[in-house]
Amino acid sequence: MDLDKIKDDGLIKLYSDIIKELKKRNIVRSKNIIGDLGEYLAIYHYNKTPGLPNLQAAPAGTQNVDALSRKGERYSIKSTSGNLTGVFYGLNDIDSKEPELQKFEYVIIVIFKGDFELDKIIEINWDQLLKHKKWHKTMRGWNLTISKSLIAESKIIFSK
Repeated sequence: MDLDKIKDDGLIKLYSDIIKELKKRNIVRSKNIIGDLGEYLAIYHYNKTPGLPNLQAAPAGTQNVDALSRKGERYSIKSTSGNLTGVFYGLNDIDSKEPELQKFEYVIIVIFKGDFELDKIIEINWDQLLKHKKWHKTMRGWNLTISKSLIAESKIIFSK
């Protein structure tokens, strides 16, 4: 298909049709394409890879958790096409004196190249999240920088 020959309104309609089809196939669940695509690919790779737990998507609206293992382990899945994850909401503020209550056991980070091509899937545990998290002042939440040290400490699930 030569996209250059499609008029703007046709291209917008095509995009809408693609989103509808991705939803129908349960590849995406919302308009957050990169987040939904990351969740889909993470669960797919875990379920097809021997030795990894089988995961299922958490029910829509489940706070802090995107997937569950058969053993009840909770996974937060973050997707990025850059060097920064989205924000982990629900964790204590930077100035909180309260102990951090564990919200999930693992974080899966799905890293895309700029063209939606899957580059890496890595996994860290709760303690590694607490070690590497950085405060995002504007968003008032925590995120992770995809650094060499984070990757070195993580479990590599997939690498292109």
